[in-house]
Amino acid sequence: MLKKVVILGGGVAGMSAAHELVVRGYEVSVYEFKSIPGGKARSMPFVGSGTGGRKDLPGEHGFRLFPRFYRHVIDTLKRIPYENGTVYDNLTEVTRLDIATYTAPLLPLLAKIEFSLDNFMVVIRDLFDNGLGLSMDDLEQYGRKLWQVMTSCDERIREEYNLIDWWNFIEADQQSPAFQKIFAGFTKTLVACQSKIANTQTVGPVAVQMTLDITTPGTSFVRLLNGPTNDKWVNPWLTFLRDQGVDYHLEAKVESIDCVDGVIRGAKVTENGKTFDVEADYYIAAFPVEVMGKFITEAMVQADPSLVGVQKLVDSVAWMNGIQYYLKEELPITHGHVIYLDAPWSLTSVSQKQFWPDIDLSQYGDGTVKGVLSVDISDWDTPGVLFGKSATLCTAEEIKAEVWAQMKLSLNVDGAVILEDDVLHSWFLDTDIQFENPDQACTNMEPLLINRVGTWDDRPEAYTAIPNLFLAADYVRTNTNLATMEGANEAARRAVNAILKQDGSTEEPCEIWEMYTFELGHIDLLKPFHHHDKQRFEKGLPWDGKLF
Repeated sequence: MLKKVVILGGGVAGMSAAHELVVRGYEVSVYEFKSIPGGKARSMPFVGSGTGGRKDLPGEHGFRLFPRFYRHVIDTLKRIPYENGTVYDNLTEVTRLDIATYTAPLLPLLAKIEFSLDNFMVVIRDLFDNGLGLSMDDLEQYGRKLWQVMTSCDERIREEYNLIDWWNFIEADQQSPAFQKIFAGFTKTLVACQSKIANTQTVGPVAVQMTLDITTPGTSFVRLLNGPTNDKWVNPWLTFLRDQGVDYHLEAKVESIDCVDGVIRGAKVTENGKTFDVEADYYIAAFPVEVMGKFITEAMVQADPSLVGVQKLVDSVAWMNGIQYYLKEELPITHGHVIYLDAPWSLTSVSQKQFWPDIDLSQYGDGTVKGVLSVDISDWDTPGVLFGKSATLCTAEEIKAEVWAQMKLSLNVDGAVILEDDVLHSWFLDTDIQFENPDQACTNMEPLLINRVGTWDDRPEAYTAIPNLFLAADYVRTNTNLATMEGANEAARRAVNAILKQDGSTEEPCEIWEMYTFELGHIDLLKPFHHHDKQRFEKGLPWDGKLF
């Protein structure tokens, strides 16, 4: 008889867990609250924008990007059928990463370059000595700090750097304003938080890995989908899952999880106006942390006291949400991403149509849109340039105007006119930003987990002391260690592996990759450094970056 697994939450984590379970012979049901699958990764229609029988314009929570260091979600993409190939075939490389400031034209930081890595300091100078105002001391300091992360042992990264914020680790107080803006400030665009909050255990390895990926010859350090996310990934995925037998429910709200005598007895779900109990052999909670924290009951804590840590993590979130500007003309700006270094709301953007060769925008909206400029807003707390208010205190119309103004200040510099008002057709703000009370700050239905200093100890494993409850979300302890769809996918794999072990299954477990290995030329040249540092760490000695 097939064992049944109920998955509560149908985002990337829930869908990943369903995928891995159904191909291993389990009966799987998924309950997703929203009317669209995919969670934070989903795209969504700009409802009402389509006229004359055309589709609604595509909107999104935030543009999707797939860094080169991703392993788990990429493996999943390769196993989702799409037309004559797989969803993986829908990834396209970007060739540029440009930096926009208020004082100089776009500065290119190449995302795909063609030279070999001679030594790390040369790489740092080549990447950043390009008119950003950084001194040689700045560059050498940043290079030294990345080298420290690269040559530190895993134990030091996990136990020592978890307790140090990125700002203090790189000694930003002692460096120039340019250093602080660039090397300390990038955490806002990466993980939507201040460098004085994010721990070095998370930020350090990602910073090193992305630097190395940028400098690896031949391939881009990041990829994008060649069309709207649900068209090119999520909907084909859902079709595959249902074809395999997954019972996937949309607009199904989980009301509670029932724990009795240390075991999950069921969950209450409301669907189509009716509330009912769902029961299974195993349960996977695939909610984001701020949702999961509300479902943890006293009975669950008594069965597994470590779940208190999840409740503590509920406030470790920040906002990173998207706005799309639909344009009357295609406006590439650059073949990749733009980071708006001086924009107080920490903006990044992608001009999407250039990466969507098979998407005919004349079939969307009123038929006149020719370009889509997708922008992520990563700082919702700093006052803007137009209204002097943070994004959380702005109306939707004010957010639209403020982001547009900050981009114009950054792009229309030194006589260049890249972004003009008359090119704007319409706009769409992520529907997760809610304006329930116009007299108060807006709310965010889906904030982003932040790995604050010391929070590793609060983060759970994918398995719990409740024998039939498992966790699959980006707050679970993973090698990825970052709130991303990669981390969610890895967490799902860990939850499935724990079920296989609990079940005594002979099925092959899901593959789990090591992350941030910093291999140079596919050779682990850093292994001797790690061995040396581990010996020092075990003796209570500080890192020294030496071999002997």
